[in-house]
Amino acid sequence: MMALDLDRAETVSEAVTVSWDPTRAIVYALGVGAGSDDPEFELEYTTENTDGIGQRVLPTFPIALGPHVPLPWRDVPAGGFLLVSQSIVVHAGLSPQGVMTVQGRVGKIYDKGADALLKLGHRFFDDDGRLLAETEAGVYLRGHGGFGGERGSAPEWRAPTRRPDAVVEQATMPWQALLYRLSGERSPLHTDSEIAARGGFKRPPLQGDCTFGFAGRALLQTAFGGDPENFGSMSARFVAPVVGGDVLHTSVWDEDEQILFVTRTRAGTLVLDRGVATRRPTRGTGGRQRPRPHLRAIGAP
Repeated sequence: MMALDLDRAETVSEAVTVSWDPTRAIVYALGVGAGSDDPEFELEYTTENTDGIGQRVLPTFPIALGPHVPLPWRDVPAGGFLLVSQSIVVHAGLSPQGVMTVQGRVGKIYDKGADALLKLGHRFFDDDGRLLAETEAGVYLRGHGGFGGERGSAPEWRAPTRRPDAVVEQATMPWQALLYRLSGERSPLHTDSEIAARGGFKRPPLQGDCTFGFAGRALLQTAFGGDPENFGSMSARFVAPVVGGDVLHTSVWDEDEQILFVTRTRAGTLVLDRGVATRRPTRGTGGRQRPRPHLRAIGAP
């Protein structure tokens, strides 16, 4: 088994340039389910030439733009590592076409006993050096723990006892993973049953970033009032895999300073936990938050 290179912890990789165009932004939006329930809904994300509707970009799109970060291991087979958390902070929205400088980062490496937990991130900058977005993923590397490092701990999180302010139902398609792989996540774990079985899955799971994108759309249309300019940040922990064809229910609570959410399948399986989102401060208002939009459940059962 290839050992971890612990010296790679908290190191930054060389910056690279990434670009995107309207088609790539649309492919991402379709990959995370935009337009699946109603092709005439979310046209600002799924088309570039609808009369009277300008194209916009989903706030979670930077997750699909991060280049490969040089990782502190080699020769790990598909299924040997597992995405367990994801977060994004959006400082400025993206246009449908553009160029950014991206810097990858290996963060802390935690010892979880049998396994290791790595924090991997990206920071996105425009031509003037302005920070546009930051992402961070938590990745479990199976069988690479036990090196005597810091274990780490999760921040306290508790779901409200009251009913959710909104519950959003979203259906994933049986071919969802095939479509989302066009946004860059092409691991055969998500398409090959044999490889999925080696990773401990009964069926190829949907990409975690795809599930995260579905939840991001649910938040966008409820807590953020349908306006990407309101989207400040979002984070969640992956608890169980989603399989193409699953129907997702995202429950949303508006707690003033932050928005809490969880996502379950229609059968009740918890798939996203410890969800936290925040609104982006309004420019030129001394850091005040934007007015809270009225939560509006879409496709709720």
